[in-house]
Amino acid sequence: MLFTDDGAGRLRLRDGDTTLAEYVYLPTEPALESPRPYLSLTSRAGIDVTAYRPDDHVWHKGLSLALPVVGAHNFWGGPTYIHGEGYIQLPNNGAQSHRSFLPSPDGAVARVDETLDWVAESGDLVLSEARTLTARIVDGETWALTWRSALRNVSGAAVGFGSPTSKGRPNAGYAGIFWRGPVSFTGGEIVGPGGTVGDAARGEPGPWLAFASPERDAGVVMLDASDAAASPPWFARSEEYAGLNPAPFFYDETVLSDGDTLILAAVILIGAADVAAHAASAGAALVAEVRSASTPSTLEELS
Repeated sequence: MLFTDDGAGRLRLRDGDTTLAEYVYLPTEPALESPRPYLSLTSRAGIDVTAYRPDDHVWHKGLSLALPVVGAHNFWGGPTYIHGEGYIQLPNNGAQSHRSFLPSPDGAVARVDETLDWVAESGDLVLSEARTLTARIVDGETWALTWRSALRNVSGAAVGFGSPTSKGRPNAGYAGIFWRGPVSFTGGEIVGPGGTVGDAARGEPGPWLAFASPERDAGVVMLDASDAAASPPWFARSEEYAGLNPAPFFYDETVLSDGDTLILAAVILIGAADVAAHAASAGAALVAEVRSASTPSTLEELS
């Protein structure tokens, strides 16, 4: 199982005859959607578990790293929330630009090491990123993806990372590694360590959340793997659409000084509807692995 480049700006991950993932690293969407690399994901049974440009939010792209508040910049897509005015379309939609792939260590794990530039709508460089993705089979039904991003502030000034809630909108703290499920997942079951939680999980802390489709034919688990000492709040939705996101900036902004680095990371398990059963075993082991990883030395060269 390896990521292979199709020559058209995307990597494909195959499991026999099934394509488990497509990583689009050269996106072609309009600037208004804050173009960024994203993953489309499929279960080993061939069930699609991500959405691409759904009608309700065309800037939602499968699994991606999307940040609505990076200083004055919007790297989420669409309008920006302004307290007292609502969502306003501003000339601030930035883009994540693929720079290069780096040689990856040999081994059984499918791995991608990538460098990216986060560029403001004005053309100014805001962040440089070293990103690592890995994939592996867990069992006959389940496979796992890990995502680790080291974001360095190269803007020349301190930058605040936030969300619409940190700017004043209640219960809308989305920001970070965001999974958008397909339309068919709407109304599915959200499960946490204590059992079924539903949309009440939104804004609550926890190490992981799972989402099972209404048809019970597929499910995903997301586990936070960042370096934070405490579990983050979660952005979670089922009734309006299917979405999960460990959201470290849900309530409060994190200020990153110029030259400093912020780590965002997650583990995603894709499998059957009962995939939550793997959270405490395979999921926890992968979280420990991601947290033990060091930032690639190439990050020193990004600025």
